[in-house]
Amino acid sequence: MDTPKALTDRYQVTAHLARGGMADVYEGQDTLLNRRVAIKVLHSQFSADEAFVKRFRREAQAAANLSHPNIVGIYDWGQAEGTYFIVMELVEGRSLRDVLKSEGALLPRRATEIASEAAAALSVAHQAGLVHRDVKPGNILLARDGTVKVTDFGIARAWDDSQELTRTGAVIGTATYFSPEQAQGHSADARSDIYSLGVVMYEMLTGRPPFTGDSPMSVAFQHVSTEAPAPTSLNADVGESLDNIVMRAMRKDPAGRYQSAEEMRSDLVGVLRGEEVGAAPVVPVAAAAVAATSPSDSTRVMTATPPPTVPPDEVYRQIEEEPPSQLPFILTAFGLLIALVVLLFILFQAAGGGNSDADLVEVPNVTNLTQETAVARLLADGFEVNIIPETSTEVDAGNVIRTDPGAGFEAERGSTIDVYVSTGSAETQVPPLIGQTLENATALLESAGLTVGTVSERPDAEYAEGVVVEQSPASGNLVGTGTAVNLVVSTGPELVEVPDVVEMTEREATAALQDLGLKVTVTDEYSNEVAEGLVIETDPVAGTEAETGDTILLVVSLGPEPIDTPNLTGLTEEQARALLADLGLELNVSQATAPVVDPNQNGLVVEQFPEVGTTVFPGDVITVTLGEYTPPSTTTTTTLPPEPPPDNGDGQP
Repeated sequence: MDTPKALTDRYQVTAHLARGGMADVYEGQDTLLNRRVAIKVLHSQFSADEAFVKRFRREAQAAANLSHPNIVGIYDWGQAEGTYFIVMELVEGRSLRDVLKSEGALLPRRATEIASEAAAALSVAHQAGLVHRDVKPGNILLARDGTVKVTDFGIARAWDDSQELTRTGAVIGTATYFSPEQAQGHSADARSDIYSLGVVMYEMLTGRPPFTGDSPMSVAFQHVSTEAPAPTSLNADVGESLDNIVMRAMRKDPAGRYQSAEEMRSDLVGVLRGEEVGAAPVVPVAAAAVAATSPSDSTRVMTATPPPTVPPDEVYRQIEEEPPSQLPFILTAFGLLIALVVLLFILFQAAGGGNSDADLVEVPNVTNLTQETAVARLLADGFEVNIIPETSTEVDAGNVIRTDPGAGFEAERGSTIDVYVSTGSAETQVPPLIGQTLENATALLESAGLTVGTVSERPDAEYAEGVVVEQSPASGNLVGTGTAVNLVVSTGPELVEVPDVVEMTEREATAALQDLGLKVTVTDEYSNEVAEGLVIETDPVAGTEAETGDTILLVVSLGPEPIDTPNLTGLTEEQARALLADLGLELNVSQATAPVVDPNQNGLVVEQFPEVGTTVFPGDVITVTLGEYTPPSTTTTTTLPPEPPPDNGDGQP
């Protein structure tokens, strides 16, 4: 595929992102405003169809009038090199389809947040008179900053044009997410988008869509006739409130659904706030019948006689393009529905209900045309298409070998034409490409007789920049020679900012880091400031840029470090207080003192509690008793002179 280098002087094309049935999507640079953009370029075979181009312009202009954080912005449209293009916001991130494919069912809160933002986007579009008509995971993008972006309003049509859509008999949308009225060919309105969002939400909550089948037809019939089991029957964590929201959005009768996307969003926001949402009342059958029927489509299942030239309806994608082969299979499903209508019509005629001749159309010669061109030609002539792959040594892969009925035969308008498309001369095994550089992968595919399909990019912590990290079909599959193999190439590890997880639990911090693609190791430390089990710090610290796959060290607190009670005996009160303070302990001096006989122990610590060597922790109190010396008492002896002998009166003793 040749990638254009420029579209007008303003837009430079830098990379091919995806290819769909009606358009290619490129990454480009707006040289005037110096910003990266996505550019959707209409395939050349459709640019010659004036009616199709007119609708292409009108849809681009209508979508460009939508401005909301949850809607992919349309910047410009134009004409260059014989075709037309739309310039839009480039959203870097993943589609919800890719998230569901890799993760399965989402946590109920995350699913509710995504659905509420998608509902906000639809509400803005509906208020502007636009119906999306193809709400599905592939059209809901999750930007790297977490913002939800609804894309592909390209098939949205002003409500005033809905009768034109009905007259052409075109069916827009994807069978898995069809509303019942779309599956029956009736006009779609805002409530059809609400139904489809309900289906998307069902898949987010349960990991699977409500209806599956062997063909789009069987899925479409289930949307019309079968009630889906409640999400809680598949995932008990969903809860009654979300059950009620999803089942109300998916009611068969539009009158029983939410009547606006804003009403649905309000209930979703209520659930996020912890409010309960009860079951909606059942709409009476009579009222439902009136509300579900449009004036011009009250009995029609699908129009069996579209006008001679019906422009192919393209599902414009931003980045997540559907593979080209899906359109024929969807048309096949509805071709079978048309065949059913035709059969009923024939039975009616046989019973005398009419005598008009069948509307016969000559099958055109589409041999050797590409599958896309052949399908467009047959659809324009009023046929439905069933694609049948077949090996061929004479017809290039991707081109038509033959049709059944063959060219020149007459067939009823609306009947199905089997189109045999060449897969090349033989089957070959898809080689393993993961871990190869893009250059090596291309060489391996070419040597196997295969081609490189779409090449997209995504960050990857395991593989270096420029290395293939995903391929489809997977290695080992047998495919026809010439088959395109889609590749996803690593842009290397993504730079993320280390979050602040200080004082989170180890489990909470680990989850926060792993959600960003970071690895975690843990070490323990004592801390007097941070409680046991909480994070003290990280290495590298919060705010540092790291690559996905890098390892972050979590330092988790063991709580305060235990201390052996020191020996305070013989210290003064001041010395004991200072020593304990250094250890984070407190001193309590007992009011009572202990007598000491050594005057040198007076005022010193002679007793302590707890005892020396006892384990204590910072902040604990150590009680001490100080010694008190009391000197011994002293007695003074006085010696008196002897008393004289008694006097006998003669002066002699």
